[in-house]
This record gives sequence, structure tokens and C-alpha cells, in this order.
Amino acid sequence: MGGTAEADAGLLGPSSVTWQLHADPAMWLGGISSLYLQALHPRAVAAIVQNSNFREDPLGRLSRTGNFVGLATYGTTAQARAAAAKVRAVHRSLRAKDPRTGRRFRIDEPDLLLWVHCAEVASFLAVVRRAGFALTAAQADRYLAEQRETATLVGLHVDDVPGSTGELADYFRIVRHELRRTEDSEVVYRFLQRPPLQGPLRAGLPVYQSLVGELAYALLPDWAIELHGHRAYSPDVATGMLRALRSAALLIPGPLRWRVPHGHANQAIARLGRTATPSPRLLPKA
Repeated sequence: MGGTAEADAGLLGPSSVTWQLHADPAMWLGGISSLYLQALHPRAVAAIVQNSNFREDPLGRLSRTGNFVGLATYGTTAQARAAAAKVRAVHRSLRAKDPRTGRRFRIDEPDLLLWVHCAEVASFLAVVRRAGFALTAAQADRYLAEQRETATLVGLHVDDVPGSTGELADYFRIVRHELRRTEDSEVVYRFLQRPPLQGPLRAGLPVYQSLVGELAYALLPDWAIELHGHRAYSPDVATGMLRALRSAALLIPGPLRWRVPHGHANQAIARLGRTATPSPRLLPKA
């Protein structure tokens, strides 16, 4: 069976909503959709464009983000905190220039960290639920409450982070006036639509663009699509495509799916035992 009674279950553990939801294959599209959403914040996207090598290493940022989310969910407490310390150290050293004012700013300012966190968790939750992962309203609130713990890893105070769907909706209402389409958001949009892949992977770009790039964009909230200003699949088409892709992915046994990209869920199962295998059936009765 594997695992021991003393094994470290990590920050949240197998009894959390996060443990079950983050193992769903729709998380991949939720993650890419969150990058489109993050790009609408002018200073946040300026920090990305000015400091990231995503155009030279198109898979690198996605892999690093996935690794951090995976460790925060399925890693030991020590692994999660060590990964977070590395992220905070990098963020402390980086600066960017505000394209509107010319002022230089730290990319770890709390309002920017909060925007990235909220854009991520809102996208994860919305896309996975839209894909067919059933959650009650209370379970959705519990997910966001759990994610306040992971937000502290990057330097936020737990009391400053939305912990329910209502609080998250209030946050987006407050921040909406800051969001807009910019030259930098267009850079990210074009990149996510057609990343500059090389070699054999380049041959798959047309499939990627229609099934991933364009679909993840269409899964944004209506107001975010309106701000970006690009055409999108209709809501019904986007939902149908998303559910079809998720159904196909679920035909692959979980342990095979979870090997990519970093295998954190499988490592947690090996550490804690098979009863820790993520499943919607294990959602807490909240």
C-alpha cells in the first residue's frame, strides 16, 4: 500500500478540496486561461514581459508554475516552503518599469502578488467546474479558503486574500478599473495563441492553437474577453470542447496522467498510501 502514519501530508492534505480538484486534467487549460487573465493587469504583465524569458523558453514558465502549484498541493510541508522561498528570493531581486508612469517598481508588491494569486485560483476553479467537476457552493468556498494558505507562501498575509467566492467576486469588482488591453497584454496573447516552438513540436501548433490556445482564451470571463478584444469561441462551443477534452483525458488512468509534468501527485500517493489517491469521491462534505 505504501505510506506511513508519520508521513507528511503537506500544507493541505488528502482531505482537502484542493487535493482532489488540482488532479483534474482540466487544470491544464485553467492554468493557461489564468495567464490570459493575468495579462490584463498593466503592471503585472509589464513585470512578466520585462523579466521573463518565456519567448526563448516557451514551455519553461508553464512548467515552473505547474511545479510550484504541484509542490504546494502534493509536496511535503518542507518541499512547499523550500519552493516558495526560491520564488520569493527571485521576486525580491526583480524590478520592472511602469509603462504608463515610467516608475520602477518591485514585482513582489503585495497588490501584484494578490492579483496573480486571484487570477490563478479563479481560473482553476471556474474552468475545472465548467469542465464538469462537480462542487457545491460550500466546497468552492472551502477551496478558496484553502488557497489562502498557499498565498502566504509567496508573501501575502492570509487576511488580505479572498477566502470565498463572494470575497473573490468583490475583489474583481474592485480591481476591474485597473485592467486593460496593452501592448504587453498583446505580447502575451500572441504567445499563448502560438508559442514559438521549435523542432518536431512546431508541427503540432495548429492543433495546439485551436484546442488549447483559443479554447483557454474562450474560457475567460466575458468581461475579460471584452477587455482583450479578440474573438472567441461561443460559450456553448467552448464548454462543449472543454468537456470533450476532459472526458478523453479521464480515459487515461490517473497515475499515468499525473506523471506529467512533475509527478507530484504520484509521489504523494507513494508517501501517504493509496487512500491518498485524488478523486472527486473524496471531496469533503462541505
